[in-house]
Amino acid sequence: MTRISLTVNGQRREADVEPRTLLVYFLREHLGLTGTNVGCDTSTCGACTVHLDGESVKSCTLLAVQADGREVTTIEALARDGELHPLQEAFRRNHALQCGYCTPGMVMAAASLLRERPNPTEEEVREGLEGNLCRCTGYQNIVKAVLDAAASGARV
Repeated sequence: MTRISLTVNGQRREADVEPRTLLVYFLREHLGLTGTNVGCDTSTCGACTVHLDGESVKSCTLLAVQADGREVTTIEALARDGELHPLQEAFRRNHALQCGYCTPGMVMAAASLLRERPNPTEEEVREGLEGNLCRCTGYQNIVKAVLDAAASGARV
């Protein structure tokens, strides 16, 4: 076992983990943060997207020990006091989800994109989300939601 210490959603967390534990499983099984989904374990789908030190990463490709001393932000950190984050609200308002499985990863990837490009074009949104797959929506409403959030000034 290896002792790690990291900040998750603004809270300092320490745990003993097996060195082979993936960050996604640490978040879900050790911390109970089940908003980060396991989709493929190969970085193909993006359902496990979180922010590591402010950068969008796929948590199925990182070991928990690689996050030692770093800051992780998950989908659970976006809503505040029962109110959806403006980006989450834009997804709701624009019907940018169906089954919802990919939604946390899409929102986290979109948040990273909007931090880098506050006013993206449709092409930039599509490019920024290309590592996140959705098998239900066809992406049109997801792109529309991100553009809507950008227009309203949504930031993470």
